[in-house]
Amino acid sequence: MSFDRQTLKRYFAGPSPEALAPVPPSYDRIVRVGCPAHNCGGRCLLAAHIKDGRIVRLDTDDRPDSVAAPALRACPRGRAYLRRQYHPDRLQFPLKRTGRRGSGSFARISWDEAIEFVAQELTRIKQTYGNEALYIPYGTGSYNQTNGPQTARRLFHLFGGCLGFYNNYSWAAISRATPTVFGTEITGNQRQDWLNTRYVLMWGWNPCEMRDGTNSEFFLKLARERGAWIVCIDPRMTPSAIALADEWVPIRPGTDVAMMNAMAYVMLTEHLYDREFVRTHCSGFDGTQMPFGHEGEESFAEYILGTRDGIPKTPEWAERITAVPRATIARIAREYATTKPAMLYQGYGMQRRAYGEQAVRAGCVLAAITGNVGIPGGWASGMALQAPDGGAKWTVFPAGPNPINAEIPTFLWTEAVTRGTELSAAEGLRGVERLTTNIKLIYAVASNCLINQHSNINRTARILSDERLVECIIVQDNFLTPTARFADIVLPACTQFETWGIEDGWKYGDEVLLMPKLVEPLGETKSDFRICAEIAQRLGVGDAYTEGRDERGWTEWALDLFRRERFHDLPSLDEFERSNRGVFAREVHQPAIAFEDFRADPKAHPLSTPSRKIEIFSQEIAQIGNPTENPPVPKYLEEWEHPFEGADARFPLQAIGHHTLHRVHSTHDNNDWLAEAFPQRLLVNPIDAHERGIASGDKVRIFNDRGATICTCMVSPRIMPGVVDLPEGAWWKPDAAGTDQRGSVNVLTSDRWTPLAFGNAQHTIMVQVERIA
Repeated sequence: MSFDRQTLKRYFAGPSPEALAPVPPSYDRIVRVGCPAHNCGGRCLLAAHIKDGRIVRLDTDDRPDSVAAPALRACPRGRAYLRRQYHPDRLQFPLKRTGRRGSGSFARISWDEAIEFVAQELTRIKQTYGNEALYIPYGTGSYNQTNGPQTARRLFHLFGGCLGFYNNYSWAAISRATPTVFGTEITGNQRQDWLNTRYVLMWGWNPCEMRDGTNSEFFLKLARERGAWIVCIDPRMTPSAIALADEWVPIRPGTDVAMMNAMAYVMLTEHLYDREFVRTHCSGFDGTQMPFGHEGEESFAEYILGTRDGIPKTPEWAERITAVPRATIARIAREYATTKPAMLYQGYGMQRRAYGEQAVRAGCVLAAITGNVGIPGGWASGMALQAPDGGAKWTVFPAGPNPINAEIPTFLWTEAVTRGTELSAAEGLRGVERLTTNIKLIYAVASNCLINQHSNINRTARILSDERLVECIIVQDNFLTPTARFADIVLPACTQFETWGIEDGWKYGDEVLLMPKLVEPLGETKSDFRICAEIAQRLGVGDAYTEGRDERGWTEWALDLFRRERFHDLPSLDEFERSNRGVFAREVHQPAIAFEDFRADPKAHPLSTPSRKIEIFSQEIAQIGNPTENPPVPKYLEEWEHPFEGADARFPLQAIGHHTLHRVHSTHDNNDWLAEAFPQRLLVNPIDAHERGIASGDKVRIFNDRGATICTCMVSPRIMPGVVDLPEGAWWKPDAAGTDQRGSVNVLTSDRWTPLAFGNAQHTIMVQVERIA
């Protein structure tokens, strides 16, 4: 293509005077509003252009950036939200099932009939089985206080309680394992301190896609500009590896602990670890540090050196397991140990695997033995909630006390459906020795975890299809999701643009974002709060539920709580709304450093661990027993599904499912803009593709004994050989034979849980891939 001189002159001359003339605005007003919170990993600011009672455009934060309080710019998911807000498939009316569960056959009913049905079923199940039979599953489809599952929990608690749960699908292993080392989950410095680091290991961490706090990638970019060297260790060359890292080190999934152990071997044998910090601040490093009562047990150093098992955890040993060259392992060990200060940040995918707790603890131990704990630019690793107070509060809408003491791990709800009365502490049951009943009624609010986001979808669908097991399923959502298709009654919820709410940061950040009601609810939709309030009224607890407040009143209540507990300068709700700022941001000029006091004086500021020190050997885990699956020092354990000797030869490929910019888990799967920009593709290495006669653009079948799914393939060296990647969250759509047609990874995942946290291990998957002729 070529251009003549006159064309080039016009092109570079800039806009004409006519083009610069004022244009009448295409909107009535602009309102700055928090982005609807769907657990995306961020909390961002949008500018909603509103005309004739309809949102016509969404921009993002236009404030100038600063390190102390950077702008909260939305990702593509937030900017494309209008395609979800006004999607033609939005639920607008209550629905009642007319066909078999899962068929998607429903008839429209009135709100009065829907509320009466729910109230009668709640009463019937309570009278027949007791309150332990009622269950509200984990869900993160809404987070603005007046929308979300917390509104239903308040209802159930006032109705006599329900079976509770603890932990979550995202962080079960990391939140359980981190305190076994440090006695707390608050192990992260405020992110402004990242600018002080000199070396960063992004270990399975992908903030450019999953965010992990708005602006995490911004702070890493600034750290790199100031001279930090960033290494990304991940099976996939992620957008974060491309945009932020100086080096990508591909590693076989599920083998991170082997590499960490080998790095420790280099540090020990080459005397690169911080011996003084280990001596004064740690417990269980070697035989001289074993806690009372555990003197004869294996120390960390003994395990690493192979003193007892005869297997030194050398880089050569780790290379055979991880596929990372031994020279690379040794070099990264030396770099991390000698470049001070340094930061090892653990992503969450590697702890959603078999024995996921081990990767967490191994990373924490590397941070400890290199002395990177409690210093500017360092990082203790693990859960890394923000110092000094843990950061974001997430949900503050009060569910109130639950009269039922029993709790199950959130991932084991299918077990509580099929064999609830058999569960015990061995399966993570808390609060009681045994349950009196199985789950008989499920009320899923803003949750697609009954089907799409839970593991082993085909098994879960069989369970929910059996009306003798769960007798009533109520789903409250914006769309007829795969979960909603199994409901007996569907209640249409409005979006967060259609009600009042408020949110604070996602894990990190020092902001509060206002979410005023922008437009009227679509059709007959109502807020989750309003729906539950009407059910509460029918059950005789309406006044106790609302306490005389509507959605705006509860938003004001939450704002007052934030003001009392974290942000003392917050304006009143009226002032906040009038200002149209959308966000209250507290500037951070002196970032807090986790464990700074402990570092300075461990005796005056001890940790909450049994030894009052960093526990490289965990006394808590030692007392639990089961050292084969829960060793007191972090060890590499071969996963129950793996590509090594003795594996099932039918399924030779490891599969992972990363968080994609197309979706927030399963939210936005039906957003056409995002589907076009980030299409669902199975990523396959050229070596594996060649062996199977696969080319980019081919339709392929991905399968194992649990199920099969169909997806278009992309062949790329950005995934290591032996591994395929299928982005999580695609809506399950089986054909008549039961084969999913949309690339839903959870037809392949296992429902086996991790041994310490009882958390999901959904990334431990072996599959085969074949081209569809």
